[in-house]
Amino acid sequence: MQNPEAERTRVFSRRLALLGGAQVLLFGVLGARLHHLQVREAPAFALRADNNRISQRLLTPARGRILDRNGIALADNEPFYRVRIVRERVSDVEAILDALAELIPITPQQRLDALERARSHRAFVPVVVRNDLTWEEVATLAVRSPELPGVMLDSGLVRRYAFGPEFAHVLGYVGPPNERDLQNDPDPLLRVPDQRIGRSGIEGRYDALLRGKAGLLQMEVNVVGREIRELQRRPGVAGRDVELTIHKELQRYAHRRIASELSASAVILDVETGEVLAMASVPGFEPGAFTNGVSHRQWNEWRDDPRAPLVNKALSGIYPPGSTFKMITGLAAMEAGIVDARSTYFCPGHLTLGTARFHCWRPGGHGSMAMVQALAQSCDVYFYEAGRRVGIDAITAMANRFGLGVSTGIDLPSERTGLMPTRAWKEASIGERWQPGDSVVASIGQGYLTSTPLQLAVMTARMCNGGYAVSPWLARPVPGDGRELIPAPKMDIAEHHLKLMKDGMYEAVNGSRGTARSQRLLSEHDKMGGKTGTSQVRRITRAERAAGLHRRQDRPWRDRHHALFVGYAPYERPRYAVSVVVEHGGSGSAAAAPIARDLLQKALDLDPSGPRLSAEGASPKRLTAMVDAG
Repeated sequence: MQNPEAERTRVFSRRLALLGGAQVLLFGVLGARLHHLQVREAPAFALRADNNRISQRLLTPARGRILDRNGIALADNEPFYRVRIVRERVSDVEAILDALAELIPITPQQRLDALERARSHRAFVPVVVRNDLTWEEVATLAVRSPELPGVMLDSGLVRRYAFGPEFAHVLGYVGPPNERDLQNDPDPLLRVPDQRIGRSGIEGRYDALLRGKAGLLQMEVNVVGREIRELQRRPGVAGRDVELTIHKELQRYAHRRIASELSASAVILDVETGEVLAMASVPGFEPGAFTNGVSHRQWNEWRDDPRAPLVNKALSGIYPPGSTFKMITGLAAMEAGIVDARSTYFCPGHLTLGTARFHCWRPGGHGSMAMVQALAQSCDVYFYEAGRRVGIDAITAMANRFGLGVSTGIDLPSERTGLMPTRAWKEASIGERWQPGDSVVASIGQGYLTSTPLQLAVMTARMCNGGYAVSPWLARPVPGDGRELIPAPKMDIAEHHLKLMKDGMYEAVNGSRGTARSQRLLSEHDKMGGKTGTSQVRRITRAERAAGLHRRQDRPWRDRHHALFVGYAPYERPRYAVSVVVEHGGSGSAAAAPIARDLLQKALDLDPSGPRLSAEGASPKRLTAMVDAG
């Protein structure tokens, strides 16, 4: 018989061994888990701890400057000062706002915005009251700071446009990114509250270069997110400067010269390089107004203004080119062998085609006209005949070669191409056949034809530089931006045909019967050539013509003709080309030609392009617009 005591001891020992084994296994598993957490997973947990302890914030870099051709800043950055309040340090937010309003101006809207932000943000988050403090206001608040608990002063950078509307259409403006920008652009810099991006003009076209790269600030925070101390600061990389071909003084003069008109634009080009030296459009706008977002009232005012102040008319305004187009018709006819320098047509004051009568601007007619005379006196009938015989397809092909009806490739957004029609275009777009009368009207730059002032300047530059297909450009290439300048191709157009165009334009300004003879340059050394143009806004009826109403200036502004002028100077070795369009200005010789003359004279006086080579050699500066190096 087994000893009961021994049996109990054996059972107890077995159970004790099982319990000990379980304990060993439990502590082994626990030890293994602790080793896994504390050794193998330590970096991950350290990172999580840092993420809870460290707040990372992107820092806005300084935006690159935009400079004129001589390095003068047209758009740069200036410090701005702002006042903020921290709600947890203020017993009564409304009372502190009242105290601030006694020291600095605070609008009702700014007060409402500050109260709304104070209610929606955590108590320790600073809330902006005003962003645009003057230095005097900063000094006032700094002196009274002991009386203003919870009030903070700090600074940042804001975009500054030194010359306001004078450069607004070229430079464009910056503004806060919207939802579409955030969706389409992965750059985290756009999420920074103070970040601004280019919206139009050079600011928009070269935003990626000007924007720069964000810096990084690391702050230690507590469990509720309150900042304790700064741990690390890595400054951002400032944006790159962009240097333009624009000449500051010439641009300012051009803008001031056309500012007396209700709506007008002007372009000045270097005929050998295609550099845009001035591009002005009026009315303008204040680009700095967009930095923090314009009011609905201001936006609606600009949007509804019939003079379209937000539109750069130099490259987005489209107008019938009128008689400035006659050189194209003449070249097309000469290149096709329809006419030559001695060919004449008789102008009795009109051209009859079937039952239709097409009038010359001079009711009594010009008599017998050759090419140079017809250009100088702007005889419509001469070009009616030439255009009718050569046909619209040949005219449009020549127009395209001179930059009309096609993109010029300028490095600005929102360029419009205008229209140079063909037979096929009319059938496809309107569903009608091209008629001989369509060619007659098109031959003097009317009908379906439209062009921009920039295109007309390019046409003039190519016509007087010896037939080189220069293209306009504004920003000089910088290393790594994928652009380069290449030699301009020589157009296959007879030199003596181009010379006839130059001579006709010279006689238009300097000849005794030229349409712009009163607008010649006064210098004995420099002479200019040019061509006037007057384009109809609406067709003149036979009854209006008989009553003499087609010339009256008391018609509504929007019903008056557009006034145009294209020109170049000096005559012997052209360097500058100009295009001027005065919307509803009436006569090209009266409204546009005086402006163009003054702009060419100013360009010659300032001479922004510098000296050229002697007459023996071709200029090495003949370039096209920038092209994709890839």
